[in-house]
Amino acid sequence: MLTRDKVFWAAFAAHTRCTVQAAALLTEMLEDPSKAPELAKRINVLESEGDTITRNTILALHQTWITPLDREEIHSLITRLDDVLDFLEAASERIALYEIKNHWPEAVELSKVLELSVQDVDRAVNLLPSIKDSKPLLDLCVSINKHEHEADQIFRRSLAQLFKNESNHPLEVMKWRDILDAIETATDRAEDVADIIEGIVLEHA
Repeated sequence: MLTRDKVFWAAFAAHTRCTVQAAALLTEMLEDPSKAPELAKRINVLESEGDTITRNTILALHQTWITPLDREEIHSLITRLDDVLDFLEAASERIALYEIKNHWPEAVELSKVLELSVQDVDRAVNLLPSIKDSKPLLDLCVSINKHEHEADQIFRRSLAQLFKNESNHPLEVMKWRDILDAIETATDRAEDVADIIEGIVLEHA
């Protein structure tokens, strides 16, 4: 039988696996928008799995006397992990609902940075049980922060291109702004996860 510690570690790892898969699907969707309806459904399934993991984790938190981390830390970490997946799904939903037809390299570039970020988040949560070995965890936190900074730069550059190109229809500009904003916000939430993990490491290592 799993110990209660392992329940929480397994929940974090299961959630980030969903997010890593969803991020790869988002990039695939942006590379080939004709796949959007099918891939958006698959991302929605992964987001639902993430919601279930989050609910079960919070339930386990209320039913457990002794937890591997402070209760507030566990709650903050699982809810922030869920935020990343929520915004990722929001981006995919917009691509499908807006019936995006054109491939836009900058959006793909931004999505690939999100992929790298959530892969680092996945590595970090899987290292949490070995929290005493703090350097690999802190290095991953730094890497996630760098990804967020890169995503921010791509986002601003992409918006500038959107608004500068007079041939872009205003509705297309609005659609892409919403999509880019959701992807960039997902990287922001991944940085929030890194900040929480860094705080946990400094508290417990």
